[in-house]
Amino acid sequence: MPVNYATPAPEALFPVAGVRLGTAEAGIRKKDRRDLTLIEFAPGSRAAGVFTQNRCCAAPVTVCREHLASDSSIRALVINTGIANAATGDQGLRAARDTCDAVARMLGCAAAEVLPFSTGVILEHLPVERLIAGLPAAQADLAADHWHAAAHAIMTTDTVAKAASRRITSADFQFSITGISKGAGMIRPNMATMLGFVATDAGITPSLLQKLAKDAADASFNCITVDGDTSTNDSFVVIATGASGCMIDSESSKHWPPVRAAVIAVARELAQAIVRDGEGATKFITIAVEGGKSVEECRLVAYAIGHSPLVKTAFFASDPNLGRILAAIGYAGIGDLDAAGVRVWLGSGGEEVLVSENGGRAESYREDDGVRIMQAAEIAVRVDLGRGVAEATVWTCDLSYDYVKINADYRS
Repeated sequence: MPVNYATPAPEALFPVAGVRLGTAEAGIRKKDRRDLTLIEFAPGSRAAGVFTQNRCCAAPVTVCREHLASDSSIRALVINTGIANAATGDQGLRAARDTCDAVARMLGCAAAEVLPFSTGVILEHLPVERLIAGLPAAQADLAADHWHAAAHAIMTTDTVAKAASRRITSADFQFSITGISKGAGMIRPNMATMLGFVATDAGITPSLLQKLAKDAADASFNCITVDGDTSTNDSFVVIATGASGCMIDSESSKHWPPVRAAVIAVARELAQAIVRDGEGATKFITIAVEGGKSVEECRLVAYAIGHSPLVKTAFFASDPNLGRILAAIGYAGIGDLDAAGVRVWLGSGGEEVLVSENGGRAESYREDDGVRIMQAAEIAVRVDLGRGVAEATVWTCDLSYDYVKINADYRS
């Protein structure tokens, strides 16, 4: 079960003008489940994306990059679950391109206006004929209020569907921002193993939209980790339909700050939902590192803590074996770090306890305090490096027995 997270109700997800979503059962890998999602956009919609840094990237990632580089408008996303279409060579590329061609014929647009996405098992070929056969049913299901159904249809090992929505009203325009994501394991940034899609009816120029996609990813999906594995298929795409009638063409626009903030808020909610639903997770952990010389070194420390199996298993056991956190700080990669200047706090529910200072255990720290805090479902680790003013935050979860079970049985 996810940690303090439930899928929003369908009525809590605002329709976005210029967006319709449909799902279908295509039998990609398993029968009797909706595993194909089609998202259609109004003509003239623009998209920008951030993708995996894994060199063994999946075929749909390659095709998405090509289509976005063509500077075309975007008319559709097509998403399948079950098979990742990764490590599938030329056949995989053909399957991704054939998928785009089929959607383009169906919608009467160019293939470059279609972006394909796949998630599931790596090293297996996508049954593209089944996918294409399922497209008419997905098209027939298109509706503006099907965000909830689409969030369910893109799941793999997720235990809950993940969605978020915001609405902004100004004196002259109303904007809706809604998004969905999937992911529970193989989660690490650049990007995390996930698919994320956020749409707004604001109009946003291409260069500004690309900046928004990067900023939103850096503030959300690039701040999470479940197990330290970077996937082959990670994709985060922001789509702006312009159907609100408002075009944001510069950062000086009065509409830019609220729209940017809302997109980032939706992305962050989706990213945190992935961690809360981490495979086998029982605890949601916020790791905040401050006092660094740069954001980069703060992130080094935060990820060293967040990736450590010893730290994560201690959190699962509610065992305040907090020397493991100090060890992770020490090997994070800051060559001139003065350990005597580092301080560490542990907190939950508004309570915070100083654990370590002056290179060792804080005199005020009591084991009973650590035990009490470690039993909470949501825990915060705060680290002060004592060497600057930079800061960074990462969200992660514990590592439980169920993580091994889920991944051992993943293909069965």
